[in-house]
Amino acid sequence: MSPSVAIGLSAVVVAVKDGEAVALTVRPEDQRTHEASALRGLPSGPFDPVEHRTFELALRDFVTEQTGFELGYVEQLYTFGDKGRGSPRAELGGRVDQAARVVSIGYLALTPRAAEIAMPGAAWVPWPRAFPWEDWRQGRPSVLDAVIGPQLKAWAAARPEPAAALARARLLFALDGATWNEERVLDRFELLYEAGLAAEAERDQARARGEDAGEPAGYSPALGEPMVSDHRRILATGLARLRGKIKYRPVVFELMPSEFTLSELQRTVEAISGLPLHKPNFRRVVERTALVEGLGRQRVETGGRPAELFRFRRELLNARPVSGLALPALRDG
Repeated sequence: MSPSVAIGLSAVVVAVKDGEAVALTVRPEDQRTHEASALRGLPSGPFDPVEHRTFELALRDFVTEQTGFELGYVEQLYTFGDKGRGSPRAELGGRVDQAARVVSIGYLALTPRAAEIAMPGAAWVPWPRAFPWEDWRQGRPSVLDAVIGPQLKAWAAARPEPAAALARARLLFALDGATWNEERVLDRFELLYEAGLAAEAERDQARARGEDAGEPAGYSPALGEPMVSDHRRILATGLARLRGKIKYRPVVFELMPSEFTLSELQRTVEAISGLPLHKPNFRRVVERTALVEGLGRQRVETGGRPAELFRFRRELLNARPVSGLALPALRDG
Protein backbone atom coordinates (compact mmCIF):
# COMPACT_ATOMS: atom_id res chain seq x y z
CA MET A 1 0.00 0.00 0.00
CA SER A 2 1.40 3.40 -0.98
CA PRO A 3 1.95 5.88 1.87
CA SER A 4 -0.54 8.73 2.11
CA VAL A 5 0.37 12.35 1.51
CA ALA A 6 -0.62 15.19 3.85
CA ILE A 7 -0.47 18.84 2.85
CA GLY A 8 0.45 21.41 5.47
CA LEU A 9 -0.19 25.12 4.93
CA SER A 10 1.83 27.81 6.73
CA ALA A 11 1.70 31.61 6.60
CA VAL A 12 4.59 34.05 6.86
CA VAL A 13 2.64 37.15 7.86
CA VAL A 14 4.91 40.21 7.76
CA ALA A 15 4.61 43.74 9.11
CA VAL A 16 7.08 46.43 10.16
CA LYS A 17 6.65 47.55 13.76
CA ASP A 18 8.80 50.19 15.48
CA GLY A 19 11.37 49.91 12.69
CA GLU A 20 11.63 46.11 12.88
CA ALA A 21 10.39 43.52 10.41
CA VAL A 22 8.14 41.20 12.42
CA ALA A 23 6.35 37.93 11.67
CA LEU A 24 3.13 36.71 13.20
CA THR A 25 3.77 33.59 15.30
CA VAL A 26 1.83 31.16 17.49
CA ARG A 27 2.60 28.52 20.09
CA PRO A 28 0.97 25.37 18.66
CA GLU A 29 0.12 22.37 20.79
CA ASP A 30 3.05 20.02 21.35
CA GLN A 31 1.70 16.59 20.46
CA ARG A 32 4.08 14.99 22.93
CA THR A 33 3.06 17.04 25.98
CA HIS A 34 -0.37 18.29 24.82
CA GLU A 35 0.64 21.72 26.08
CA ALA A 36 1.68 24.87 24.26
CA SER A 37 4.96 24.24 22.48
CA ALA A 38 8.16 25.60 23.97
CA LEU A 39 8.95 26.92 20.49
CA ARG A 40 7.10 29.32 18.30
CA GLY A 41 5.66 28.45 14.91
CA LEU A 42 3.85 30.09 12.05
CA PRO A 43 0.05 30.02 11.78
CA SER A 44 -0.57 26.73 10.02
CA GLY A 45 -2.74 23.69 9.59
CA PRO A 46 -3.45 20.64 7.42
CA PHE A 47 -5.35 21.03 4.16
CA ASP A 48 -8.57 19.02 4.05
CA PRO A 49 -9.67 18.44 0.42
CA VAL A 50 -13.24 17.82 1.55
CA GLU A 51 -13.62 20.76 3.92
CA HIS A 52 -11.46 23.34 2.14
CA ARG A 53 -12.26 24.68 -1.32
CA THR A 54 -8.78 26.15 -1.99
CA PHE A 55 -5.39 26.26 -0.29
CA GLU A 56 -5.56 30.01 0.16
CA LEU A 57 -9.02 30.01 1.73
CA ALA A 58 -7.92 27.27 4.11
CA LEU A 59 -4.83 29.26 5.03
CA ARG A 60 -6.86 32.40 5.71
CA ASP A 61 -9.12 30.39 8.02
CA PHE A 62 -6.14 28.94 9.92
CA VAL A 63 -4.60 32.37 10.48
CA THR A 64 -7.84 33.90 11.73
CA GLU A 65 -8.65 30.93 13.99
CA GLN A 66 -5.19 30.86 15.55
CA THR A 67 -4.45 34.58 15.83
CA GLY A 68 -7.65 36.55 15.25
CA PHE A 69 -5.88 38.33 12.38
CA GLU A 70 -7.46 38.56 8.92
CA LEU A 71 -5.08 38.38 5.98
CA GLY A 72 -4.96 40.93 3.19
CA TYR A 73 -2.22 40.57 0.53
CA VAL A 74 -1.22 36.90 0.11
CA GLU A 75 0.97 35.02 -2.39
CA GLN A 76 2.24 31.46 -2.49
CA LEU A 77 5.89 31.12 -1.52
CA TYR A 78 7.18 27.63 -2.08
CA THR A 79 6.34 23.95 -1.78
CA PHE A 80 8.67 21.71 0.22
CA GLY A 81 8.34 17.97 -0.22
CA ASP A 82 11.86 16.85 0.64
CA LYS A 83 12.45 13.40 2.06
CA GLY A 84 15.42 12.48 4.21
CA ARG A 85 17.62 14.01 6.87
CA GLY A 86 19.28 16.67 4.77
CA SER A 87 16.43 19.15 5.06
CA PRO A 88 14.18 20.42 7.86
CA ARG A 89 11.36 17.96 8.46
CA ALA A 90 7.78 19.12 8.03
CA GLU A 91 5.42 17.71 10.66
CA LEU A 92 1.75 18.22 11.44
CA GLY A 93 1.68 16.58 14.87
CA GLY A 94 -1.29 14.37 15.66
CA ARG A 95 -3.54 16.09 13.16
CA VAL A 96 -2.72 13.64 10.34
CA ASP A 97 -1.58 10.06 9.86
CA GLN A 98 1.94 9.95 11.29
CA ALA A 99 3.05 7.66 8.44
CA ALA A 100 2.00 10.21 5.83
CA ARG A 101 4.51 12.06 3.70
CA VAL A 102 4.07 15.75 4.53
CA VAL A 103 4.20 18.31 1.72
CA SER A 104 4.64 21.77 3.21
CA ILE A 105 3.30 24.82 1.34
CA GLY A 106 4.25 28.27 2.55
CA TYR A 107 2.51 31.57 1.84
CA LEU A 108 3.67 35.17 2.22
CA ALA A 109 1.21 37.75 3.56
CA LEU A 110 1.94 41.46 3.99
CA THR A 111 0.13 43.96 6.19
CA PRO A 112 0.70 47.68 6.86
CA ARG A 113 0.03 47.36 10.59
CA ALA A 114 1.05 44.84 13.24
CA ALA A 115 -2.38 44.84 14.87
CA GLU A 116 -2.69 43.91 18.53
CA ILE A 117 -3.17 40.16 18.89
CA ALA A 118 -5.43 38.96 21.70
CA MET A 119 -5.28 35.20 21.03
CA PRO A 120 -3.22 33.29 23.67
CA GLY A 121 0.26 32.44 22.46
CA ALA A 122 0.07 34.56 19.30
CA ALA A 123 2.60 37.38 18.95
CA TRP A 124 4.57 39.46 16.46
CA VAL A 125 8.24 38.45 16.64
CA PRO A 126 11.19 40.33 15.03
CA TRP A 127 12.95 38.39 12.29
CA PRO A 128 16.45 38.92 13.74
CA ARG A 129 15.54 36.58 16.61
CA ALA A 130 15.44 33.72 14.11
CA PHE A 131 18.27 34.99 11.87
CA PRO A 132 20.57 37.36 13.80
CA TRP A 133 23.24 37.19 11.08
CA GLU A 134 20.81 38.75 8.56
CA ASP A 135 20.72 42.22 10.15
CA TRP A 136 23.51 44.45 8.80
CA ARG A 137 21.86 47.79 9.56
CA GLN A 138 24.43 48.55 12.26
CA GLY A 139 27.31 47.02 10.34
CA ARG A 140 28.59 43.48 9.84
CA PRO A 141 27.08 41.25 12.57
CA SER A 142 29.79 40.13 14.99
CA VAL A 143 28.25 36.65 15.11
CA LEU A 144 29.56 35.94 11.61
CA ASP A 145 33.22 36.07 12.60
CA ALA A 146 32.90 35.10 16.27
CA VAL A 147 30.59 32.09 15.97
CA ILE A 148 29.31 31.09 12.54
CA GLY A 149 32.54 31.40 10.56
CA PRO A 150 34.72 29.25 12.86
CA GLN A 151 32.05 26.56 13.24
CA LEU A 152 31.36 26.34 9.52
CA LYS A 153 35.06 26.14 8.76
CA ALA A 154 35.44 23.27 11.22
CA TRP A 155 32.46 21.53 9.62
CA ALA A 156 33.84 22.07 6.12
CA ALA A 157 37.23 20.62 7.08
CA ALA A 158 35.55 17.33 8.02
CA ARG A 159 33.54 17.04 4.79
CA PRO A 160 34.49 14.61 1.98
CA GLU A 161 35.21 17.61 -0.26
CA PRO A 162 36.41 20.26 2.22
CA ALA A 163 37.39 22.85 -0.38
CA ALA A 164 33.93 22.88 -1.95
CA ALA A 165 32.22 22.99 1.44
CA LEU A 166 34.44 25.86 2.59
CA ALA A 167 33.80 27.80 -0.64
CA ARG A 168 30.06 27.42 -0.11
CA ALA A 169 30.28 28.68 3.46
CA ARG A 170 32.46 31.64 2.47
CA LEU A 171 30.13 32.63 -0.38
CA LEU A 172 26.90 32.43 1.64
CA PHE A 173 28.11 34.05 4.87
CA ALA A 174 30.52 36.59 3.35
CA LEU A 175 33.55 35.07 5.08
CA ASP A 176 37.15 36.00 4.29
CA GLY A 177 36.19 39.06 2.25
CA ALA A 178 33.39 37.52 0.18
CA THR A 179 30.47 39.78 -0.78
CA TRP A 180 27.22 39.60 1.20
CA ASN A 181 24.10 38.74 -0.83
CA GLU A 182 21.09 39.65 1.30
CA GLU A 183 18.68 37.56 -0.80
CA ARG A 184 20.25 34.16 0.02
CA VAL A 185 18.50 33.80 3.38
CA LEU A 186 17.17 30.31 2.69
CA ASP A 187 20.53 29.02 1.41
CA ARG A 188 22.23 30.25 4.58
CA PHE A 189 19.71 28.63 6.91
CA GLU A 190 19.85 25.34 5.02
CA LEU A 191 23.65 25.30 5.26
CA LEU A 192 23.47 25.85 9.03
CA TYR A 193 20.92 23.03 9.23
CA GLU A 194 23.08 20.71 7.11
CA ALA A 195 26.10 21.50 9.29
CA GLY A 196 24.09 20.67 12.43
CA LEU A 197 24.33 24.24 13.73
CA ALA A 198 20.59 24.92 13.57
CA ALA A 199 18.98 23.54 16.73
CA GLU A 200 16.21 21.89 14.69
CA ALA A 201 18.71 19.54 13.02
CA GLU A 202 19.40 17.37 16.07
CA ARG A 203 15.68 17.14 16.84
CA ASP A 204 14.81 16.12 13.28
CA GLN A 205 17.59 13.55 13.04
CA ALA A 206 16.47 11.93 16.28
CA ARG A 207 12.88 11.76 15.09
CA ALA A 208 14.02 10.31 11.76
CA ARG A 209 15.63 7.49 13.76
CA GLY A 210 12.27 6.82 15.40
CA GLU A 211 13.13 8.46 18.70
CA ASP A 212 10.49 10.44 20.60
CA ALA A 213 12.58 13.62 20.63
CA GLY A 214 11.12 16.78 22.07
CA GLU A 215 11.79 20.33 21.00
CA PRO A 216 15.29 21.76 21.64
CA ALA A 217 15.57 22.65 25.32
CA GLY A 218 18.36 25.14 24.73
CA TYR A 219 19.96 26.94 21.84
CA SER A 220 22.63 29.50 21.04
CA PRO A 221 21.08 32.96 20.45
CA ALA A 222 23.91 33.58 17.97
CA LEU A 223 22.55 30.76 15.80
CA GLY A 224 18.96 31.95 15.97
CA GLU A 225 15.83 30.92 17.81
CA PRO A 226 14.54 27.55 16.54
CA MET A 227 10.92 26.98 15.51
CA VAL A 228 8.54 24.04 15.34
CA SER A 229 8.46 21.72 12.32
CA ASP A 230 10.08 23.30 9.25
CA HIS A 231 8.75 26.76 10.07
CA ARG A 232 12.12 28.52 10.31
CA ARG A 233 12.86 27.26 6.81
CA ILE A 234 9.55 28.70 5.59
CA LEU A 235 10.27 31.97 7.39
CA ALA A 236 13.67 32.14 5.69
CA THR A 237 11.95 31.56 2.35
CA GLY A 238 9.56 34.45 3.05
CA LEU A 239 12.36 36.84 3.93
CA ALA A 240 14.36 35.85 0.85
CA ARG A 241 11.33 36.31 -1.42
CA LEU A 242 10.50 39.70 0.03
CA ARG A 243 14.09 40.95 -0.15
CA GLY A 244 14.24 40.07 -3.81
CA LYS A 245 10.78 41.23 -4.75
CA ILE A 246 11.00 44.77 -3.34
CA LYS A 247 13.52 45.47 -6.11
CA TYR A 248 11.27 44.58 -9.04
CA ARG A 249 7.70 44.94 -7.73
CA PRO A 250 6.21 47.67 -5.47
CA VAL A 251 5.31 45.17 -2.73
CA VAL A 252 6.98 47.29 -0.04
CA PHE A 253 3.96 49.60 -0.20
CA GLU A 254 1.79 46.73 1.07
CA LEU A 255 3.68 47.27 4.34
CA MET A 256 3.06 51.03 4.42
CA PRO A 257 0.08 52.97 5.81
CA SER A 258 -1.97 55.13 3.44
CA GLU A 259 0.18 58.17 4.34
CA PHE A 260 3.89 58.03 5.12
CA THR A 261 7.09 60.03 5.05
CA LEU A 262 10.09 59.07 2.92
CA SER A 263 12.04 58.40 6.12
CA GLU A 264 9.39 55.87 7.16
CA LEU A 265 9.57 54.26 3.73
CA GLN A 266 13.36 54.05 3.96
CA ARG A 267 13.23 52.50 7.44
CA THR A 268 10.79 49.89 6.15
CA VAL A 269 13.05 48.95 3.24
CA GLU A 270 16.03 48.80 5.62
CA ALA A 271 14.11 46.55 8.04
CA ILE A 272 13.30 44.11 5.23
CA SER A 273 16.67 44.18 3.46
CA GLY A 274 18.70 44.23 6.68
CA LEU A 275 20.94 46.87 5.10
CA PRO A 276 21.56 50.57 5.76
CA LEU A 277 20.55 52.78 2.86
CA HIS A 278 22.16 55.99 1.67
CA LYS A 279 19.46 58.58 2.33
CA PRO A 280 19.97 60.99 -0.64
CA ASN A 281 20.42 58.11 -3.10
CA PHE A 282 17.34 56.33 -1.76
CA ARG A 283 15.22 59.45 -2.21
CA ARG A 284 16.46 59.92 -5.75
CA VAL A 285 15.51 56.33 -6.55
CA VAL A 286 12.02 56.83 -5.13
CA GLU A 287 11.57 60.02 -7.14
CA ARG A 288 12.64 58.31 -10.38
CA THR A 289 10.05 55.55 -9.97
CA ALA A 290 7.17 58.07 -9.71
CA LEU A 291 5.46 55.56 -7.40
CA VAL A 292 4.66 58.12 -4.73
CA GLU A 293 3.23 61.62 -4.71
CA GLY A 294 3.34 64.34 -2.10
CA LEU A 295 0.15 65.23 -0.26
CA GLY A 296 1.08 68.84 0.44
CA ARG A 297 0.98 68.21 4.19
CA GLN A 298 3.69 67.65 6.75
CA ARG A 299 4.10 65.64 9.91
CA VAL A 300 6.52 66.25 12.74
CA GLU A 301 8.77 63.19 12.94
CA THR A 302 10.85 62.05 15.88
CA GLY A 303 13.39 64.79 16.51
CA GLY A 304 10.92 67.57 15.83
CA ARG A 305 11.62 68.21 12.14
CA PRO A 306 8.54 68.38 9.88
CA ALA A 307 8.52 65.93 6.97
CA GLU A 308 6.31 65.84 3.91
CA LEU A 309 3.64 63.16 3.72
CA PHE A 310 3.35 60.94 0.65
CA ARG A 311 1.03 58.26 -0.68
CA PHE A 312 1.57 55.26 -2.94
CA ARG A 313 0.06 55.82 -6.39
CA ARG A 314 -1.79 52.50 -6.36
CA GLU A 315 -3.74 53.43 -9.50
CA LEU A 316 -0.54 52.91 -11.48
CA LEU A 317 -0.81 49.15 -10.96
CA ASN A 318 -3.66 49.01 -13.48
CA ALA A 319 -2.30 51.69 -15.81
CA ARG A 320 1.18 50.44 -16.75
CA PRO A 321 3.92 47.99 -15.80
CA VAL A 322 5.27 49.06 -12.42
CA SER A 323 8.72 48.25 -11.05
CA GLY A 324 9.92 48.09 -7.48
CA LEU A 325 12.60 50.12 -5.74
CA ALA A 326 15.76 49.19 -7.61
CA LEU A 327 18.46 50.43 -5.24
CA PRO A 328 21.84 51.01 -6.87
CA ALA A 329 23.14 52.45 -3.60
CA LEU A 330 21.76 49.61 -1.46
CA ARG A 331 25.08 49.00 0.27
CA ASP A 332 26.07 52.61 0.75
CA GLY A 333 25.83 53.74 4.33
